[in-house]
Amino acid sequence: MRPAYRYLSSQALLDRADRALASLADCRACPRDCGVNRLEDKWAACKTGRYATVSSHFPHFGEEDCLRGWNGSGTLFFAHCNLRCVFCQNFDISQAIRPGARSGHRPAEIAAMMLGLQERECHNINLVTPEHVVPQIVEALVPAIQHGLELPLVYNTSAYDSLESLALMDGLVDIYMPDFKYWSGERSARYLKAADYAERARTAIREMHRQVGPLKCDSDGLARRGVLIRHLVMPGCLDETRAILQWIAADLGPDAYI
Repeated sequence: MRPAYRYLSSQALLDRADRALASLADCRACPRDCGVNRLEDKWAACKTGRYATVSSHFPHFGEEDCLRGWNGSGTLFFAHCNLRCVFCQNFDISQAIRPGARSGHRPAEIAAMMLGLQERECHNINLVTPEHVVPQIVEALVPAIQHGLELPLVYNTSAYDSLESLALMDGLVDIYMPDFKYWSGERSARYLKAADYAERARTAIREMHRQVGPLKCDSDGLARRGVLIRHLVMPGCLDETRAILQWIAADLGPDAYI
């Protein structure tokens, strides 16, 4: 099964990258809607300017079985984040890095990382915390695809995504893997520092499901296309879990993969 982006013409991909980069001049890459000109290397909530920083990239064997397979998921961890989760397990790369401490990676560098993971026979390219760097990812895909990238893309997200960014990824991503963290605005504000998180997550996950549908795996059990939703049950928050699961069943249907 060919990855989705292989069905786009070279010109369509270039046009998509141009549109993505132009959007950085008045940034609406995520629901923070900061509006800064990141083309001039300015930054706001996400602490990321013109170029994305990849904190680490390696074959990851800690993901779900359908992603890691036997050779690992080719994971790129992007630095910084548009949320401020008080329980963040990746705090050292998502929040602790000082703005400007790293100048970011150019598109050719990110493309080389992807191609290197393909050479190591990873099963996919797993983009972790991509919400604030979607334009830079699209930009990097141009040289990656030109030089032979053939692996499906996994969009590994908190679900605090804008519809504008998801539109840029439509036809590029094969597998969406959103977290759905909280249902209530009160807890989202307290623990994620984003009171509108649940509303934005519902809208984003609905759009992801529209694009690729429920998760489908091949005969080897490897994910090939679809949405895989993650939810971490938090202490004292079973009411949140119940509401999220009820919404998934009612809105996305019983075939939704959690």
